[in-house]
Amino acid sequence: MQTPFPTISWSEPGSEFSMRWRSESGFQPPKKIIVGDDRLTADTAVRLASEGSSILWRGDYHNARQLLQAMARRFDRKPRKPAATLREAFNLHRQAQSQKARILGMLLIPVDAGHVIPLRRAPDVRSACIEAYGPADEGYVLSLRELLGVIGAHEWRRNGVPIAALGGDRIHPHYGVFSPVRGEYLELVEQAPLPSAELAFDIGTGTGVLAAILARRGVKKIVATDMQERALACAQDNLERLNLTQQVTLVQADLYPPGRAGLVVCNPPWLPGRPSSILEQAVYDPDSRMLKGFLDGLRDHLLPGGEGWLILSDFAELLGLRSRDDLLAMIDRAGLVVLGRTDIRPRHPKSTDASDPLHAARRQEVTSLWQLAAK
Repeated sequence: MQTPFPTISWSEPGSEFSMRWRSESGFQPPKKIIVGDDRLTADTAVRLASEGSSILWRGDYHNARQLLQAMARRFDRKPRKPAATLREAFNLHRQAQSQKARILGMLLIPVDAGHVIPLRRAPDVRSACIEAYGPADEGYVLSLRELLGVIGAHEWRRNGVPIAALGGDRIHPHYGVFSPVRGEYLELVEQAPLPSAELAFDIGTGTGVLAAILARRGVKKIVATDMQERALACAQDNLERLNLTQQVTLVQADLYPPGRAGLVVCNPPWLPGRPSSILEQAVYDPDSRMLKGFLDGLRDHLLPGGEGWLILSDFAELLGLRSRDDLLAMIDRAGLVVLGRTDIRPRHPKSTDASDPLHAARRQEVTSLWQLAAK
């Protein structure tokens, strides 16, 4: 059976090696690979990576983690170009983050069949990797940065995120599914007056958190959709944990399920732009595709007297990526009217972090629940 993963090759003294390359972030297979170990300094590693050489680690696992941290510190110490506008600051920030991800992604780790790392003091990552990748019948190479993300996602999934809007019950995000760590938008959905308690659609359900909140509020039936199999598996897991599977039906769909509902809820990605990883798909919406798709299809999926709830931050507006007039024009072109809007300020740590290059926008950010109806 043909594997979807490409093969990479490299030389070590007296031997030639080949293994599969794995990258959930879509990084291309490394073209030039050198072998590094505990003698490699961070300065040398950054220089090699900047010159296009990936470093396959053969030393101690914990030393590799320390090396990666040291490389990140050197990158972060680079002087930043001053920005004249928030939009320019955003573009420079994205550019810097992309470059940093590329450089740090060039420190590679070998993994044997069964997700076993053949390095000194390597942790047991089998459970984390099986959750993210499934079984591994052969070895592969991946970036240490991605592996650390897989391990971190395993911890999030195991421990869960307490959700105040669910009475403190936890949502357990899976790898590649965005974690609902920003509770303010969940509070909006918990408190807005329900136009109907019979049937609701949750468009782009992700972890299933909004469907769960609606179910806890007494909506009798919710149909929750998502395109991604990872998200549907995650939502199913959470709904089972919360004993809400009788109220919520999951459907794999691009936006809408068939039919009409008295309430349709959507929390699309808040920023127009191209995502560079699986997780960024929950943040960046190329050409506002999901936002436009939700608005354009809403009228045909609402029952008479029904409402669509659009949960959206104005962060894109503050950055100059989309104007308020643009959003209102989208709503109008879709044959919709605004019945009302409820706003809330963010409470996440970045909103008070003055060292964040986008702090000027984050401190002004407002998240809104737009109540929409057909004209």
